[in-house]
Amino acid sequence: MKKLFLVGLLFGSLFASAQAYSGKGDQKFQVGANIQNHGTGIVLFYDHGIGENMSIGVQTGYLLGVDEPAGFEAKFEDRFDLKARFNANIGSVIGLPTEMDVYPGLNLGLRNFGGHVGARYFFSEGFGVFSEVGFPIAKYDNNVVGYEKLNNQFQFNIGACFNL
Repeated sequence: MKKLFLVGLLFGSLFASAQAYSGKGDQKFQVGANIQNHGTGIVLFYDHGIGENMSIGVQTGYLLGVDEPAGFEAKFEDRFDLKARFNANIGSVIGLPTEMDVYPGLNLGLRNFGGHVGARYFFSEGFGVFSEVGFPIAKYDNNVVGYEKLNNQFQFNIGACFNL
């Protein structure tokens, strides 16, 4: 009986209902991998709910692995990025289960004005996973060459999400 209880507790915690976005005051922290052409790295997000279906936040990332042509080395400023974000959390609007959210949004960063579309799924009240794509809409420099392309192109992010 004790073993059955422990198994039930384990599966119950894995499939417990959790809320992916709870509206005003909701806080999320995400950490994951950033994958883009000629570079991979780490990305961190913080989002804060400002309304029933809106959140604002910040995103930062650093490319750890960069394809470097012979004789060239990517500098810190080539690898680093910082963005302010706005999300429309529309999971509840389109009728998704409460543990899932989809969030299109806009961001204003060091390299461009861009957009992103992501999804989160929570396994428990505090832990979930996310996946997101980001893309530039308007680059600050029309003639982007070399390392200026890093963090200034289509990118894919995937990782873990935590309720704070």
